[in-house]
Amino acid sequence: MIESTPQRSEPIVIRPIKTEVDYTAALAEIERMMGNVKPDTPEGDKFDLLVILVEAYENAHYPMGETSDPISIIEFVMEQQGLTRNDLQPYIGPRQRVWDIMEKRRPLSLAMIRRLEQGLHIPVDLLIREYELSVVRV
Repeated sequence: MIESTPQRSEPIVIRPIKTEVDYTAALAEIERMMGNVKPDTPEGDKFDLLVILVEAYENAHYPMGETSDPISIIEFVMEQQGLTRNDLQPYIGPRQRVWDIMEKRRPLSLAMIRRLEQGLHIPVDLLIREYELSVVRV
């Protein structure tokens, strides 16, 4: 007769994250659990699994690899924080300058990079990468 390993706890029911709705629900659950679960408990295990699933979904749908340019990274942070281009004015400057930067018509300046790092907590090493500017047709 084969011995089975003893079950630690009740099975944890977690579904794969396949849609934005699933992703949003998983993020809400992680936020609810954060700081309220203990490691090596069924709830702690559920938390760990949700984090792994969210990371996998983000890597597949929001890649932030070496090919990401600073503007893509700013757009990602804006989406994650529910910001609009108007919210970038304290970091980049007047509305037209924000538009020019986000449309890649002008490069980020060192001062803008510093303000974005301090205000939106985007690591400087992600913002100083070179990127191609759009050609402006006159």
